[in-house]
Amino acid sequence: MVEPKIHIVVQRRDRARNVARFYVLPLEPSLDEDAVVVRAWRRIGSLGRQRLDLYGPADEAGETLEAWLARKVRRGYAPVDSNVKFQAGRP
Repeated sequence: MVEPKIHIVVQRRDRARNVARFYVLPLEPSLDEDAVVVRAWRRIGSLGRQRLDLYGPADEAGETLEAWLARKVRRGYAPVDSNVKFQAGRP
């Protein structure tokens, strides 16, 4: 089973460019005890999209989650509410 359950929320706001977006990314167990990464994203104030990615071992899903998070931080997203701490190393 995937332990612990991880739930990450990041957002990006830039009034000058009219950008207001956020992503929710939980890592959860599937019915087969594999890992599922559920990505939900949208512009704040509108309907959004959702995607489920299935992984075998939790380690593989965790690595994918870390890579995704690093890309979003480089693009200016910041954590809103999370049980995961990370450094926003923006170039």
